[in-house]
Parts: sequence; C-alpha cells; structure tokens
Amino acid sequence: MSISRRVITPLLLSRTTPTIRPAARLAAITAPLLRPLHNTPHALKNMRCVLIKDGKGPVENIYLGEEPTPSPKKGEALVKIETFGLNRMDLLQREGKYNLPPQASKTVLGVEFAGTITELGEGGSKFKVGDEVFGLAFGGAYAEYIASPESMLLPKPKELNWVQAAALPENWMTAYQALFLETGLKEGENALIHAGASGVGVAAIQLALQTGKAGKVFTTCGSDEKVAFLKNLVDNDPRLIVINYRTQDFEEEIKKHDTGIDVIVDFIGKDYFQRNLSVMRRDGRMVLLAFMSGAVVDKANIAMFLGKRLQLRGSTLRSRTVEYQANLLQQFKEHALPLIVSGKYKVEVYKTYPWTEVIEGQKEMAANKNSGKIVFEITK
Repeated sequence: MSISRRVITPLLLSRTTPTIRPAARLAAITAPLLRPLHNTPHALKNMRCVLIKDGKGPVENIYLGEEPTPSPKKGEALVKIETFGLNRMDLLQREGKYNLPPQASKTVLGVEFAGTITELGEGGSKFKVGDEVFGLAFGGAYAEYIASPESMLLPKPKELNWVQAAALPENWMTAYQALFLETGLKEGENALIHAGASGVGVAAIQLALQTGKAGKVFTTCGSDEKVAFLKNLVDNDPRLIVINYRTQDFEEEIKKHDTGIDVIVDFIGKDYFQRNLSVMRRDGRMVLLAFMSGAVVDKANIAMFLGKRLQLRGSTLRSRTVEYQANLLQQFKEHALPLIVSGKYKVEVYKTYPWTEVIEGQKEMAANKNSGKIVFEITK
C-alpha cells in the first residue's frame, strides 16, 4: 500500500566489452521486448505526488514532487488516480500530530481516491485493467498512482463522476461505521451528530434519517448559512433539528424537543463532553471520532456512566485492518451506495480544486469554511 522509495541504479559497463555474434546481439536486444510486462510497466518510472518539505510543518511546506511509481503486490491493483478527497486527518498528519498505521505512506498524504486500474498484481481477479474504481487507502492518495488491495476498492457506478466518487469513501464509511457498527443506532432512536456540515456529518445525517430510520436527528454547526444548508440537504425533513452552536446551547435545544439522545457521534471532545453526557438517555452510546476542542477534560461528572448505563467508544477507520475495511465497504455497497446512485442520498461537494492548489484547500478546511467535501483533481 505505501509507496516505497526505491533507488534505481544505472547499469555499469565493464572496461572490456566482450565480442557478441550478430545473432546473439539481435537476441539480446529483442529479449526484453518479448518478456511479459506483468508487474513491470512502471518499474523505472517516477510519478508526481504531493509531498511535505521536512516531512511535516505548516501548510506552506506542501509542494508537488516525485517518487517512484509503486508496483502492485499480490492481491493488489495499481490505480491511476483521477481525484482524491481532503480530510481533517490530512492536516493533522501534515503537522506531525497523527499516529500513522504501519501500512501508511510516510511521505504522501491521502486516504481516499477514485481512478482507473492500470495493472494487476499476482492473483488479481476481482477487477480487470481499465475498470473505474474508488476506494480507501492507509495513505498515499495525493499522487498519480496508488497500489491498493483489491478488497479495499469498489467499482465506480457510471452514475457518479470522478469528483463524487472521491468524495465518498472516507466520509461515508466513517459515518456508516459510527452509526451502525460502533453505536448500533436502532429504528426510532434519537441521534446527535456534531459538526453536521462536515463531510462525515453530511453523510451521517442522511444515513441516520434514511438507513437508520431515526426518530429525531439533532446536529450542530457554526453559522446560519450552514443551518440552511443542512435543512435543505434533507428537504426540510421535520425529524432534523439543526442547532447553531454559536447562538444556541445544544443541551437546552435538545431538551426543548425531546427527553434525550440515544446515540451521539462526536468530533469535538473536551468542550462538549459534559453536555453530551447530560443529554444522553439511559443506555445511550457515544462514539468519539476526534477531539477538535481538546483531548483533556478538566472536570467531568462520570457518575452518569453508572446511573444511565452509558457507553463511550473511540474509533478511527484508518487504523483498522484491510479485512475490517473491506467488510465495511461491502456493507456500504449493499445498504447505502444504491441510495446514493438513485439520488436519494446527496453527495455534497463544497469545492473542487486542481491538485496544484492543495495548500488553498487545506487552508479552507482549517478555517472551517466548508459545508460538505473538498476534492482535488489531478491535472496534467
């Protein structure tokens, strides 16, 4: 999966050149051309990729450079990337604040992409060369090529364009995992989804309402424009209550509408922790996916964990095994992708940039300006 830095050493000619007969000379010249090209087309070719000066640092350290093109291993496919998505973990990794899984590229960011298969590794059978796919990655998606396990790819539906396909994997898989695998949202239960206008939030709101058939879905965001955006996302479904956290207290707003929350998907951490516990019903479940306000809670009344029989879980998708992510992709393919293809679910793309403008895209996300996904297109 990760892109290795291979040193390509030129062949050295000896001082004494042996005499070669004409027939042998012709055979020596043509033999390489007659060998099968399996696993060799890119062996001596570099690809362009987005790199970080000094390995980490401010956004200005990002630049477009080169690394050797990866070769697919057994069970992998080489994908020529058309588009890739931006995620907040990319910003953390660039700053040196994200613990990478061992399979991840140490130099190239990016965990989701869409593109065309150009080569199959040994034993590849799920796809064929020329297939259009999208998928998850441990890292390395900010590049022209990526070698991916076939099991972490899905066929790109013809109804989706390249930008929409790259906007799906990380956000929708994270949202699906959080709601149905981690917290087990049941029909009729109430859900609270923080950071509702984020890519994961947009996916989670739709999944909770439609696939999960939630009773009510409460969500928080930071502007009136985002409130309107989220209401329009679900065609003003009355089950969605959108709360502007800058002008409203989500704890008070929830208590105005219902008795409490069964499932919480939280990205905020410290600032919301006590209020989250307060609004949770008995046997409520909360999954923590990030801690944007901080990871250290100074004071918290944890007695509610006992009194209400609450459950708290933490989860990251990137650190999961290939097998786990492959299973998640298949569940998503079966239960959610058909609703996206049919148009019942909306793939919200906030902005598309050429990949030469990764710096601008990351600045936009860092300022929390986006409502929906930011996607980059690989240009010539």
